Amino acid sequence: MSKRRAELEVSAGGIVFRRAPDAVARYLLIRDSYDNWGFPKGHLEDGESPAEAAIRETAEETGLERLVLQGPIRVIDWHFRFRGRHIHKYCHFFLFESPDGDPSPQRDEGITDCQWRSLDEALETLSYDNARGVLKRAGEMVRTLVAVGAGRPRPAAEPPARS
Repeated sequence: MSKRRAELEVSAGGIVFRRAPDAVARYLLIRDSYDNWGFPKGHLEDGESPAEAAIRETAEETGLERLVLQGPIRVIDWHFRFRGRHIHKYCHFFLFESPDGDPSPQRDEGITDCQWRSLDEALETLSYDNARGVLKRAGEMVRTLVAVGAGRPRPAAEPPARS
């Protein structure tokens, strides 16, 4: 008996962070219609790169308009069954900073809630172990961005004083 090959699917998604006034980074989680907490993601459209798909899907599912790409996080993969098909899915995750705006779940796509959480709260809330691994890596990237003073626009320099 031959084993049926898995169908390959590729998607992309985003981990969105924001620095709160207390300088603690918060991460945006979304809840799906099955009450699972995760991150925005979706399929690549024709001709779209993983980074382009990640920013489009993240913006659509969260309603956030200004997303600043900070870089790729990692690619994860998993197997699942859907309508009798065996799927092997790869998902490219990217780190985005959201400087402002209120998230709004894309209800017509089954997103029921969006919430900002600290790293520890987000790790506890996430429904999937592979998502925790991606978030831990994102947390390391954010700590590095903060340490080197990157990841957010610098204030305009004050003009030199005239004498």
